[in-house]
Amino acid sequence: MPIDDATAAGLIEAARRVREKAWAPYSGFAVGAAVLAADGRVFVGCNVENASYGLSICAERNAVAAAVAAGARDLTAVAVVTDADPPAPPCGACRQVLAEFGNLTVVLAGTAGATTVTTVADLLPAPFTPDALGHNDEGRK
Repeated sequence: MPIDDATAAGLIEAARRVREKAWAPYSGFAVGAAVLAADGRVFVGCNVENASYGLSICAERNAVAAAVAAGARDLTAVAVVTDADPPAPPCGACRQVLAEFGNLTVVLAGTAGATTVTTVADLLPAPFTPDALGHNDEGRK
């Protein structure tokens, strides 16, 4: 579902603010994410690295986890802010997690002001879905 410019700007600003709290001492690549729920609530997350690299968690997954923990299940958009130019998209794991919640609008923003708008389906055209498990959407609520 497309979002308007004001909504995108609000998500970018929320992601930009939380990016400042990222814990990225190893890569130096701070990421902030803001997820929009259908009811208008916004949930944020930043990346948290770990000396045992595999235990690091991405900003996008932190934002989705915050949304789910608050009871939000119907997500419509996500903004991701990095200092990359052009703006960096979510990693593969985050794309799969976002796909669990549908074809969200994805707003990618760089700290220098560049933005790109795309969708989860464009970033991950063949996600692993409940259908692969023989499930329908009935049990996922």
